[in-house]
Amino acid sequence: MSEPIPPATDHTLALREEFRHHLETFYAQLKLAPPYESVEKAIRSLATSVHALPPLERARLATDASARWQHFRQAFESSGLSKKHRGIIAGLARNRSSLNLPAEYDRFLSLYLSQTTHPPNPSGYFTHPP
Repeated sequence: MSEPIPPATDHTLALREEFRHHLETFYAQLKLAPPYESVEKAIRSLATSVHALPPLERARLATDASARWQHFRQAFESSGLSKKHRGIIAGLARNRSSLNLPAEYDRFLSLYLSQTTHPPNPSGYFTHPP
């Protein structure tokens, strides 16, 4: 007979599925193929960070959308998703009104606008940091 899944695991599974849905929506609305390996890495990153939380904090995530989105953004950034399709998404994000995404997704889009690229050198090629 199998043992019931502890409630903390239920919260984590629900958060993973919600995050996956948001990532699918994000890329679908931008009309881009999601970078699948990085998406899976982001979902694992979210699960790891949620497992590290105290039980009461994990339970709070089930009812606090703002806290959930903080964790989603953190996983999005730490997984490297904000570096994928960088130029395309930064261009789309600059014209936010043309995107059909709810305001919550600004947490992802802002990562593309906040990171700057190195300006081109006089030869026209981008310089790289030392």
